[in-house]
Amino acid sequence: MRQQFLFSPTLRDVPQGADIPSHQLMLRAGLIRQTASGIYSYLPLGKRVLNHVEKIIREEMNKSGAQEILMPAVQPSELWEESGRLDDYGPELMRLNDRNDREFVLGPTHEEVITSLVRDELNSYKKLPVNLYQIQTKYRDERRPRFGVLRSREFIMKDAYSFNPDTESLAQSYDAMYEAYSNIFRRCGLDFRAVKADAGAIGGKGGTHEFMVLSDVGEDTIAYSDASDYAANLEIADLPDTFSESAVPDEEITSVHTPAARSMDEVSTYLSVMHDQLIKSILFIVDDEPVLFICRGDHELNDVKIGNALDAGTTRLAEEEEIRNLFGTEPGFIGPVGIPENVKVMADYAVKGISSGVCGANETDTHLLHVHPKRDVHIDQYGDFRFVKEGDPAPDGGGTIQFAKGIEVGHVFKLGTKYSEALGAYYLDENGSSRPLLMGCYGIGVSRTLAAVIEQHHDEDGLIWPRSVAPFDLHLLVLNSKQEDQAELGESLYDNLRQQGYDVLFDDRNERAGVKFKDADLVGLPVRITCGKKADEGIVEVKTRETGEMEEVHADRLVDYLNALFR
Repeated sequence: MRQQFLFSPTLRDVPQGADIPSHQLMLRAGLIRQTASGIYSYLPLGKRVLNHVEKIIREEMNKSGAQEILMPAVQPSELWEESGRLDDYGPELMRLNDRNDREFVLGPTHEEVITSLVRDELNSYKKLPVNLYQIQTKYRDERRPRFGVLRSREFIMKDAYSFNPDTESLAQSYDAMYEAYSNIFRRCGLDFRAVKADAGAIGGKGGTHEFMVLSDVGEDTIAYSDASDYAANLEIADLPDTFSESAVPDEEITSVHTPAARSMDEVSTYLSVMHDQLIKSILFIVDDEPVLFICRGDHELNDVKIGNALDAGTTRLAEEEEIRNLFGTEPGFIGPVGIPENVKVMADYAVKGISSGVCGANETDTHLLHVHPKRDVHIDQYGDFRFVKEGDPAPDGGGTIQFAKGIEVGHVFKLGTKYSEALGAYYLDENGSSRPLLMGCYGIGVSRTLAAVIEQHHDEDGLIWPRSVAPFDLHLLVLNSKQEDQAELGESLYDNLRQQGYDVLFDDRNERAGVKFKDADLVGLPVRITCGKKADEGIVEVKTRETGEMEEVHADRLVDYLNALFR
């Protein structure tokens, strides 16, 4: 491609509102331009990178046995009513009506459509398993689109859906996708972790993993072991029960006046008690029933773990009026001692280790001292109900927990029968019995992957593309196109390198050398070849963008040199 014809307007300054490197560099290097908030056009360089990412995805998906299809972005709302998600999905679901006032949605995902597509086709165990995928534009009405294409309202996604007759077959499909995803992100040049995760709005009670690219700009926190392969999203990172019951204190439980001391910090300061001896009490309403959860004062309860542990349909914090009606006091002073019989008490494992604790007395401005969980509290169940902290033991027994930020680029789910039962997708097994299809769901954010590559591969001068996804392999520069020897050598190399299978961006513009070098660093192709002052000797300068290493190479040896370099 001759750069004089390339539609790639570059910017010298960082655009206003671009807060992270990927957004800044995609704008500055001419990969994208904003059309509306959270909606972008991809220019030639950006589209080329997308094409390479999609090519890698297709190769690995096809190798796994998945088959590519294409489903409509516009989906009848009736399908979402069947699955029960039309009202549950929330305001992010984009809706529209046609001229006949029939309601549709712009698909943020395709569980409903794919299930309706196969329910009349995959009606026998003989046709199973099947894995179908597509690469398509998705839509979500983000409240606050930001970070460029990392959180946008229109984005490109690869989604796949497997249909299986039993749990063993589903596990095989899941493992195949897990391996395919690992290969995809490895080939894209990403440093990533596959972490245990929560299914969220997609649903399903089976296994699920997120593929997280390590990055300081990531919106998710990964909890990982410093001595093993364990990794999980912070919201579901589990903790082992390593606590033993503490000794019963000599002192009897007593009450103490604590005026206006509501928070853990206020109580700790007022009573000169360490946070790990405080008992934090929070009332939840779980499927319309009150449940009091308690943990140590230096820990935070995790509502995702709470919902999953109780297999709850709905879990929410109790409102102030509900707390007053049950405990006779205001929030900040409730505790697990002497509570109504209809309120269950669930305690985090770490509560076992409290020997002489402090908790709310269910009386305004009052706390209890010398509380022992076993002696003074009727605990219905112990469990893992809190967020992990750095330094906690890893659940697999290997090392301790550390934190890192991550960008989610892929997610694999075992959906089970959530959608097949709701939309009537059944098959006949070997005995002629009707059974719901077992489903898996597997998504990759294609445009997010592009941004994640940039977050891990850039410097202060610009992009540093891995060759696997780079828009071009080589950047060929002629520093002075008016110099006949430079122009001739450049033209000769441009033709020869393309004949050898290299994708070349040829900077033949009538620009100053400094401009060409700046643009070359900004665009960040893997190798830059410069025809300059030694062109009359047939010598060019070859620079590797990633390392900055430069070497003078004779044109006759250039192809062999590049072959060795890329190999």
